[in-house]
Parts: sequence; structure tokens; C-alpha cells
Amino acid sequence: MDRRQLADFLRVRRAAIRPGDVGLPEGPRRRTPGLRRQEVAQLAGISVEYYIRLEQARGPKPSRQVLGALARALVLDRDQRAHLFHLVDELPESESSREVSPTVRNLLAGLDDFPAYAIDACYDILAWNGLADRFMGYLSRLTREQRNILRTNFTGPHASAVLADPHTSAFLQDCVADLRASLARSPGDAKLRGLVEELLRASPEFGQMWADHRVAVRKVQTKRVHHHDFGPLEFDCQVLDVPGSAVRLIVYVPQPDSPTAAAFASLREATPVTIAAPVRRLRAPGDGHHAGNRPSSLLLARRVFL
Repeated sequence: MDRRQLADFLRVRRAAIRPGDVGLPEGPRRRTPGLRRQEVAQLAGISVEYYIRLEQARGPKPSRQVLGALARALVLDRDQRAHLFHLVDELPESESSREVSPTVRNLLAGLDDFPAYAIDACYDILAWNGLADRFMGYLSRLTREQRNILRTNFTGPHASAVLADPHTSAFLQDCVADLRASLARSPGDAKLRGLVEELLRASPEFGQMWADHRVAVRKVQTKRVHHHDFGPLEFDCQVLDVPGSAVRLIVYVPQPDSPTAAAFASLREATPVTIAAPVRRLRAPGDGHHAGNRPSSLLLARRVFL
């Protein structure tokens, strides 16, 4: 928490608000512009003494409830409110949102050359485009629990085979490090903490990775998978943050004119899956079984998300 920056910000914003902006009378005896400290305290529902200590850089860290009340009292816009929360090392409510906006959904639908999907900090897949649906084993057929990348890879029916592959294991180590970074940013996030506790109970491998205390935010990575129909494929896994939320876009981007680009083009033109059509899957190294009519729940446990 940066007390000095917080104090300066509160004083500047207080001076910028006219009493009439918040329904208070102007009064004839105001020597300085803006609100008085006691007026801000009254509007925020906190004591005058506590607010004065905040402006003097002497106060304790405000709670999220106090921050919200101060933001309303000072008529902060969205960006100013986010800045206020960041000054005390808190994540604004808007940045913990897991809602996928209509704009992001339209963006996913428009990225028809690349498989693309949206995840939250828990690695739940929230939305996806048609190409991702085909490439990743028809996400639309899966339950919400099955669409969690970490849960499926660590506790799914083929978790042992998945974790035995060095490439997959390295990818999951990065995911666990990213999960720890998310929990450090949002220690009060019940869903994040619940997922960690669930995986610690269910997966010794997750427990070993968690005990390493690695912390890293996901960045672009090169992925290599073996597709049942197209063979070896290679693409960059681009991670794009959605400002003002906990949502990230994952986009699989191949090199132009590469075999992977041609495979994506073929998938894009494929007929959408029906009940009668076989569901294709990715094949993990050493897996010689035919995938033609396997249930799509098996797909996730076999490197679909890599």
C-alpha cells in the first residue's frame, strides 16, 4: 500500500468535487474549492478522524468496503476507482469479473482463422469460437466442470498419461505458477481458493507443483500437438488480457502458409458436428488408440488445451 500516493490522490479528488455535485449546499464561507474533509467522511460513512489520517498518509489500509464508499463519495469514474483500489494493492470489483462481454464474444466469433477462447483466473473456459470448438474436441458438448483446464488435466480419467508427457507437465507447471500469481492478487477470491483446495486434495502432482511456490503470469508459448486427422501441428498460444476484467483470450496462431495454417483452414470449412458425426480428438504421444467415436470428455485429458 502506497500511503503517500493514496493521500495525494484523495486530496486532489476532494478538491475537484463541488458541493453541488454531491447534493450539498455551496455555503458562503468556503475558503478553498472542493469538499471539506468532514463532508467526504459523512458521504462515505466513515469517521472524520479516520479520513484525516488517510489524507495525512497515517491511516491503516482501508477495507474494500471503505474504498467503495470513498469512490462513491468522490464521484470517481471507472478508471479513477480502479486506481484507488490499486493504490492499496486491491483488485477492483470490475477486474475480478468473470463475465464475458458481448464485445468479447463478437471478437471471438470474428476470429474465424484461429481457434480462440476465453478463460478466467481459474482456467474455466467461458466462451469460444467455432474453430476452437472443433479443434479442442467440441467444447459445447462438455459440462462446466469438464471445461476447467486444470481440473481435467490433473484429475481427469487420463491424468496419469497426460502428466507423464514432459511437454504437458511443463505447460501445467506454468499454469500452476500463473494460478498462484492470481491468488496472490486476489487472496479473498473464494472460487480461486476453492479450486486450489480441491486440486490439493485430488492430485498429488498438483500438490508437488504448488509446493514449488513458482509465480509467473502466462505469456505467449509455442505449442506442439498431434492431431488425429492432421498429424503434428505447431502454433503460438497467444494470451491477451481483457482490460477491466479477470478474463483472458487464448488464441492459437500458426505461421502463415504452414501445415498448421492449412489444418486450421480445413477445420474451419468442416461441417459442424452432429450426433451422427464422429468426434475427433488430439492424440497424446504414444497413444495408438483410434479416436473415432470416443466421448468428447476424453479429449480434454489428452492435451487438448496445449
